[in-house]
Amino acid sequence: MAKEKELKAKPIHYRATVSNTLFVALNTLFMVLFVIITLYPVLNTLAISFNDGTDALRGGIYLLPRKWSTQNYVTVLQKDNLITGAYISVLRTVIGTLTALAANALLAFIVSRKRFLFRRQLSLFWVITMYVNGGMIPIFLLYKNLGLTNSFWVYIIPGMVSAFNMLVLRTYMEGIPESLEESAQLDGAGYMTIFVKIISPLCLPVYATVALFAAVGQWNSWFDAMLYNRMSEEYTTLQYELMKLLSSVTNQGASAEAMKTATAAGAVTPETVRAAATIVTILPIVCLYPFLQRYFVTGLTIGGVKE
Repeated sequence: MAKEKELKAKPIHYRATVSNTLFVALNTLFMVLFVIITLYPVLNTLAISFNDGTDALRGGIYLLPRKWSTQNYVTVLQKDNLITGAYISVLRTVIGTLTALAANALLAFIVSRKRFLFRRQLSLFWVITMYVNGGMIPIFLLYKNLGLTNSFWVYIIPGMVSAFNMLVLRTYMEGIPESLEESAQLDGAGYMTIFVKIISPLCLPVYATVALFAAVGQWNSWFDAMLYNRMSEEYTTLQYELMKLLSSVTNQGASAEAMKTATAAGAVTPETVRAAATIVTILPIVCLYPFLQRYFVTGLTIGGVKE
């Protein structure tokens, strides 16, 4: 009887092994295909950006440049006000990310405390603001009356509080055991001490997630520069300058100066300049993301798990 049981158990174990192997193989194949589909547009844009513009008109460029050239990047980097725009973009990204993280973390801490009287009402109010706003013209008039137009602080103050980021932080903080806060209060700690020395160290993953959200938003933003600081070149941003460059070299409405430069150089075309500008735009975020990836994944998942 024991031998019969062993013989019956072996095929079952074999079938389980085959199914597991098949699942791993299919899962690996799917992930490889997904990575290829995700990376191909970026690698293709990179190849076009390093290719000669005249040669790129022939098409057929996939993963490697056919005729190497750096003239596209020279054209992008020689754009007027590009250095000023890069400086302002870096400054607004650093300051905007830090202030947004501090403001949202404090609000999330307050709303996540069960003893706070109006926690539900305030949470509902912030959720409503995610779907309803005053409109572009009223917001512009408000910023103008507050003295934020033609100012660097129009990039910082309006974006300090984000309902989405605040809710992400609040959800994470609600998952922290209350016993930690109670034990700290028994030792005489106040709410600010609890927030700085207990809650914040435990919230590093979600802080990294929200910081990445805020940094990407600040870095990629150009519409606010066009809307509020269009007449102030000292407050221009890198994205706004690149947007103007892309607009000037489009096939549908290229300016005379851009077409003259492209014809004279013989190596720059609207397609290759757009590719080079795209790479310049995404490069800082691509370099930053690997350092925050571990915290990014943890911050998005752990706050949504409730036992």
